[in-house]
Amino acid sequence: MRFEVERKFLVSDDRWRAGVVSQRRLTDGLIGQFDMGKVRVRLDEGRAWLTVKGARVGLGRPEFEYEIPRADAAAMLGLVCDTCLIEKTRHCVPHAGHVWEIDVYDGTLAGMILAEVELEHEEQPFERPDWLGPEVTGDLRFRQSSLLRRSGQAGRLLTVEEVLSAPM
Repeated sequence: MRFEVERKFLVSDDRWRAGVVSQRRLTDGLIGQFDMGKVRVRLDEGRAWLTVKGARVGLGRPEFEYEIPRADAAAMLGLVCDTCLIEKTRHCVPHAGHVWEIDVYDGTLAGMILAEVELEHEEQPFERPDWLGPEVTGDLRFRQSSLLRRSGQAGRLLTVEEVLSAPM
């Protein structure tokens, strides 16, 4: 078991693009949610896996990942998760000893860009890149399930400003 500790931020501008060392296209599908946890399937160009995430404890949560056949993941995305797909391109940007993952969303969440950094523990210091915007770690409005739900209710893409103006 792995205990994932991550911090999530908005980005202030596109300067992060100059530091990109790799990128990959991801499709996520929510299989189910339970007691503050979730099960999702994820597919990229080369592999597929199931992820079980437990309830948050502070900034972290237990996480279990299991690689599965790509054909199984594609079938799950089409048959089990068709109404709650997340499509994004993940860009990796090294900065001051950490690798930042910048997710640029497509599809239902097009226009949303979020940056994450994984840490070894909650108090681990890290240097904030100049292009980093406000922190949204723990802000329920920026969870993927919340973004999908609000976008579906609106019947259109949401702007970051609309999400920020929504009640927490």
